[in-house]
Amino acid sequence: MKNIKFLTLALISILSFNACSSDDDTLPTPVNEEEIITTVNVTLTPQGTEGTVITLQKQDLDGDGPNAPTFNVSGDLIAGVIYDGSIELLNETENPAEDITEEVEEESDDHQFFYTLNGGLDLTTTYTNFDNDGNNLGTEFTLEAGAASNGTLTFTLRHEPSKPNTGLSDAGGETDVEATFSLNIL
Repeated sequence: MKNIKFLTLALISILSFNACSSDDDTLPTPVNEEEIITTVNVTLTPQGTEGTVITLQKQDLDGDGPNAPTFNVSGDLIAGVIYDGSIELLNETENPAEDITEEVEEESDDHQFFYTLNGGLDLTTTYTNFDNDGNNLGTEFTLEAGAASNGTLTFTLRHEPSKPNTGLSDAGGETDVEATFSLNIL
């Protein structure tokens, strides 16, 4: 009888010990949530004295909601002028608005902007900021306006693109935001 009580107590102790074991080594990997980008602001500042600052803005405050995004272009480019460009990304669902540009630049190895021309627009774009490995980032760039023309310029931000790459076609990754602007060069 004593042996049965001892074995029963031992069995209960073993089962209790196993039930309380720690599963800390199987915790889920934290999820790095995708940035919410409601607004893309592009500022084009002419080098030298010719021309005025031009701003381009795409704003989509309801994301995938029923309202279409709004696009604003403050003026026309001047042929032969080189513009220093910068891109600002905001999350305006926060108050005050959250500057997502800082996060993109801090995670530069995982992001890249691409510039795509369509419709005969005579522009040349050049990256002027880079990630930690010297690959293109693109939140800063130069834009050289060529001959009088019109068309569109699309800014595409890719998350986790293959780097280095030859452009959007072989970059892979996922699109975080895309903004297409109709432009004129006078």
